[in-house]
Amino acid sequence: MALGKNYDGQDCSLAKVLEVIGERWTLLVVRDAMYGVRRFGDFQAHLDIPRAVLSQRLGALVEAGVLDRRRYQDAPPRDEYVLTPMGRELWLPVVTLAQWGDRHLATHGPRRLYHHVACGTRLDPLSHCGACGRAVPLDEIEVRPGPGLIKDTRQDQVSLALRTPHRMLDPIP
Repeated sequence: MALGKNYDGQDCSLAKVLEVIGERWTLLVVRDAMYGVRRFGDFQAHLDIPRAVLSQRLGALVEAGVLDRRRYQDAPPRDEYVLTPMGRELWLPVVTLAQWGDRHLATHGPRRLYHHVACGTRLDPLSHCGACGRAVPLDEIEVRPGPGLIKDTRQDQVSLALRTPHRMLDPIP
């Protein structure tokens, strides 16, 4: 029996969330958008995702209101993808899942560490700054390489940019 493609019949908010972000590649696309990836080619190179799959995922995220598609060049036409406020709200679920993976699945520790830009303090698992005593919004977070990044040999632009501290949401060149 073939698996269904949606959760029709499920009157559940989690099922509705999975309709939007539950596909295998989708949270990785959202994560990269949080890092500042905006261009199709950069998503594709960093994720090693097939073009057709990426195109479908980006389209679905735009349709759902998680990403906004913006034209940055007219000749030839080129678009970039930027998180909407709705998309930015996915920060806590994304970082929580990543940190769960760091604790239970990472051999050499976390690949990424998150710090408050204003004071440099490393954030707790809920993006709370112990020094400032508040939850830190995504645009005030800097991602830094962690000990688990030690064996990273990837040479795409995103991987190279994330080997040094980078403010979340700032475009990766």
